[in-house]
Amino acid sequence: MGEVKVNVALENYGDRELVIRGFLPEDQVRSQRVDVVVDSGAVMLMLPQDLVEALGLRMLRKAIVTYADERKEERDVAGVVSVKVAGRSVETSCVVGPPGSEPLLGQIVLEEADLLIDCANQRLIVRPESPYLPTLKLK
Repeated sequence: MGEVKVNVALENYGDRELVIRGFLPEDQVRSQRVDVVVDSGAVMLMLPQDLVEALGLRMLRKAIVTYADERKEERDVAGVVSVKVAGRSVETSCVVGPPGSEPLLGQIVLEEADLLIDCANQRLIVRPESPYLPTLKLK
């Protein structure tokens, strides 16, 4: 089966808000399309530092991250970024990874967008029970 990679559209949420309020022209919204590895073992979205800088995301806080090999490291958390994938959109923060590292799409985006990993076809799909809008649990 291998790893699942998907192409996502990323956008600086603050820029989009400025466009909506009439303070920024549409063509100045910082955005990128990138391939990300879908990692159900990761909680958050992780974007490399160079991509975070290109999107103009601001540092929000710091967090200790635990890697797959159990190493722990302090990393910046930046945001807010809009993630568009599989026809769904989520606004979230992201862990700032080392420059040039591979972006990871974690559980928060998958849950909020109500997406499932289709390993056999190496893609993300909308949960069949919620084809039009995400269904979110509040219990």
